[in-house]
Amino acid sequence: MKDEKHHLSTYTSLIIVLVILLVLTTISVLVTGIHLGPVTVAVALLIASVKVAIVITQFMHLKFENLFLKLAVSGVFALFAVVILITFIDYYFR
Repeated sequence: MKDEKHHLSTYTSLIIVLVILLVLTTISVLVTGIHLGPVTVAVALLIASVKVAIVITQFMHLKFENLFLKLAVSGVFALFAVVILITFIDYYFR
């Protein structure tokens, strides 16, 4: 615990993250208004995944963690992507 450092984010970086999240939220709302068929859900999930990655790296300070924790979180995202992919494949072939 001696080596623990406090990581402070600047206001400008937080404002940039806020703007990016608001833009992505606006895009996801606009995409649901456009009829893209089955691709609409995939696009919405992709945008949501990007937003989650931004929140985890910026607000949960994953960018300051060691490589093992970054790989563990990446593995969870990969597993989630595989489960979603299997769900879409199952839904498509029914």
